[in-house]
Amino acid sequence: MSRMSTQMLKTALSTAQLFGADRIPPAATGTVGVMFMLHQVSPEPVRPFEPNRILRITPEFLRQAIQEARKAGFECVSSDEACRRLSEIQRGNSVVPFACFTLDDGYRDNATCAYPVFRELNVPFTVFVASDFCDGNAQLWWLALEEILRCRDEIAFPDTAGDRVFTLQSVAAKNAAFHEIYWALRAWPEADARAWIIAQGAACGFDACHYGADQLLTWDEIRQLNRDPLVTIGAHTVRHYSLAKLSPDEVHTEIADSVARVSEVLGAPCEHFSYPYGDASSAGPRDFEIARGLGLKSAVTTRKGLISNRKPIDPLAMPRLSLNGDFQDRKHLAVLLRGLPLAALDAARRLGLALESGAPRPSSA
Repeated sequence: MSRMSTQMLKTALSTAQLFGADRIPPAATGTVGVMFMLHQVSPEPVRPFEPNRILRITPEFLRQAIQEARKAGFECVSSDEACRRLSEIQRGNSVVPFACFTLDDGYRDNATCAYPVFRELNVPFTVFVASDFCDGNAQLWWLALEEILRCRDEIAFPDTAGDRVFTLQSVAAKNAAFHEIYWALRAWPEADARAWIIAQGAACGFDACHYGADQLLTWDEIRQLNRDPLVTIGAHTVRHYSLAKLSPDEVHTEIADSVARVSEVLGAPCEHFSYPYGDASSAGPRDFEIARGLGLKSAVTTRKGLISNRKPIDPLAMPRLSLNGDFQDRKHLAVLLRGLPLAALDAARRLGLALESGAPRPSSA
């Protein structure tokens, strides 16, 4: 999301809060559950150039999010319990509204900074880990890209017309370059994107192939964390690849091998999964069916949404509500939990699709 879009959304949420949207019962919009999505939790101050700050919230905001969810009437539950209640909803039964906290990638601060808050407030949570990350083969290319742009005054990036040169003389220029290069790399074949990052990192004097490994949990740390009944460890593929770019056999291997590795390390079945990147361009119906065929209880996407009793929710393609660094405001979260903004976005999306399908099409030559 661009800086302008972020500010517009914040303004809309603040306006909705002024008109009392934060006091509407979630049930009024059919909201019966929320799957929260987090990545990092840390009190570290934000640097002037830190485009990945969206991935990090403070422990204090995590505490506020838990308190706000409870204030809105949600009971904080584990992934297992969320699945049980979702099954009840699909059978037409009523349930106590639930909130489930999930964290992607397996950053070490999940244990050092997030866990103490969850433990103090007695809140279950799930950490999704990519097995290669825990094996020490991390390729956190999005963090490496940030570091590459931080240390450069100029960078050439290949596009269809040849190399495009980005000048990086200001924070604003670096942010703009990050946005364009990040999304371009997201569209590249995974191996090509990572090879480009590794080459650029080498030009800056660091090993981008393993960049960020020191920020991730090891298997020993995951075993220790998993000893607490509040904790569920789920799988997040082997290499953190966008599954939509892979063949069906590769998707099956990425999911199955990561699930098997987590199960082996913990000595217990791994039954919950998170799709890397998780948007519609990164994971779709084919991937959901492969996950279903592997017998998983649940799988989460990054598609925006709450759990509603007004429309079917596939447990292998659950939407989530992001807790991210750009929206660390309790008032904004209170509005989002009532479901109105997301319902409005969904309605606008459906209207756009309807208009598109009904629009006249240009005749062929």
